[in-house]
Amino acid sequence: MWIVFACGSALFAGLTAVLAKAGIRQIDSTLATALRAPVVLVAACAMVLIRGSQTQIASIDAATLGWLIASGLATGASWLCYFKALQLGEASRVAPIDKLSTVLTVLLAVVLLGEPLTALGGAGVLLMVVGTLLMLDRAGAARPAPGRPGSQGWLAYALGSAVFAALTAILGKLGIVGVESNLGTAIRTAVVLVMAWAMVAVSGRRRSLDALPRRELALVLASGLTTGASWLCFYRALQDGPASVIVPIDKLSILVTASFSVLVLRERLGRRYLGGLALLTTGTLAMAL
Repeated sequence: MWIVFACGSALFAGLTAVLAKAGIRQIDSTLATALRAPVVLVAACAMVLIRGSQTQIASIDAATLGWLIASGLATGASWLCYFKALQLGEASRVAPIDKLSTVLTVLLAVVLLGEPLTALGGAGVLLMVVGTLLMLDRAGAARPAPGRPGSQGWLAYALGSAVFAALTAILGKLGIVGVESNLGTAIRTAVVLVMAWAMVAVSGRRRSLDALPRRELALVLASGLTTGASWLCFYRALQDGPASVIVPIDKLSILVTASFSVLVLRERLGRRYLGGLALLTTGTLAMAL
């Protein structure tokens, strides 16, 4: 049964990018991040209640809490960059750049945490980088999102998303010692919620709440639900199945995003992109092994 939950995690994670892309054509990406954060927080709190880890809250020391808050700030920065990149660029090209966070996480773990990197893992890193570069051809890098002429800054935001996501993992690793993972996730999500709404308030985007297109608002909230569903499936799979198999299956959400980008968003994928996708997939599996 765990294999079904692992595949569900990848499916919902892949759908998140497509739903978010469809929902931020007119809604500002920062506001969209703030709107979906409460939905994700509810899912995170549900996981805490399911595992019964809420009893650990009083025992969290100041240092651990500090690392978790820092990880939450990095998560918020990653989400803000990711949805801005989705607003400006095509989902099929933003997603693989964001997946480079896996490569950056491994490299930071080796340098900062002293974790080992096997020859197979190193080959996986190389394959992921080469695959991403193939998917990021010159035409794709310069191609703005449909309906947003001239919006070519998506690449910088996508790279920012990957960098902050890698920092999230490293900081989270430092802060998760002695704390149940679901509780740590809920704390980080709460930080994201506060951070996102603070940015909305400072930038004055709160004034546009009354004028939000209902269809796009529904899609943004749905992307929050798919994120929560992905987390629930992922941790449910981990309860019964081997992490060495579940993690690579979850990372293959890029295949779901690419497929739905073609079917739903009508984005075009060339042979070079598909070749890069194959290398990225192979590299992800190699790193997991």
